Amino acid sequence: MKIRLKRLSRKQRERLMPRIHIKVQNGHFEIVGLGAWYSYWREPYHLLLTIPWTGFLGLICIFYVTINTVFALAYLAGGDCIANAEPGSFLDVFFFSVQTLASIGYGAMYPKTIYANTIVTIEAMAGLMGIAMITGLAFARFSRPTARVMFSRIAVITPYEGVPTLMFRTANQRRNMIIEAQMRVYLMRDEVSAEGHFIRRFHELKLLRNQTPGFALTWLAMHVIDESSPLYGVTPELLIQTHTMLMVSLSGIDETVAQVVHARHSYGSNDILWNNQFVDIMHHTPDGDRYIDYSNFHDVLPLD
Repeated sequence: MKIRLKRLSRKQRERLMPRIHIKVQNGHFEIVGLGAWYSYWREPYHLLLTIPWTGFLGLICIFYVTINTVFALAYLAGGDCIANAEPGSFLDVFFFSVQTLASIGYGAMYPKTIYANTIVTIEAMAGLMGIAMITGLAFARFSRPTARVMFSRIAVITPYEGVPTLMFRTANQRRNMIIEAQMRVYLMRDEVSAEGHFIRRFHELKLLRNQTPGFALTWLAMHVIDESSPLYGVTPELLIQTHTMLMVSLSGIDETVAQVVHARHSYGSNDILWNNQFVDIMHHTPDGDRYIDYSNFHDVLPLD
């Protein structure tokens, strides 16, 4: 028994799974359109959650005007079916539809035929469902937890206790506590397997401290480049040649809203500076107190 498989054309394949464009720019390996709101046009729920607020409110206004226009035309088709409304007046039946959809019920206009009552019943049901859906979407947008975490614009490789160490720093901009914060760092680069196949391989970098019970101020992430590190023996030229990129993922529980928040950041090969160190942002006052100066958060100094 032979089974014939239907061969899909190129357009059919692209319709099922569109092309994903990848580009390398300024040392960053980027997937074009990743996470962009307009990429969810096939998924209305995700689109309405990710679209900017101006677009969301604009769509709601368009939907509101459209549905009232549709019901207004339905009332016009029934002739003189609305009491105290001028026959043939689109504005009168439109604003009657607005009152019905919102369950306002001023009483000046009301349905007086079976046809009009039937349309009112349908519109009332549509109004209940529409209000519930819009309220749910608005609440989902407002209730999404977000983290305001700042990452240093560059990472450095500098000696620490005599061993080259990769460092970058983060800061909690919200001035609250992120409890049970965890950080993971992944190195991504182009590699060729023993069989000669090109692959984009991920390596997790071990940090000296990858979690903290409370993240309120700053956090200096440190990865020691020893014999077990994927960065051991790597040169700046090799980082560029293999399109190396660091992906940082930070997550924890926001103490204010008691919800999990997360943040991520990436460093391209051009964002990693060798033989540099971060400018110290911790200072002391004459009284012996300490303070943090965030104005130098991204600044580095070359080693002597």
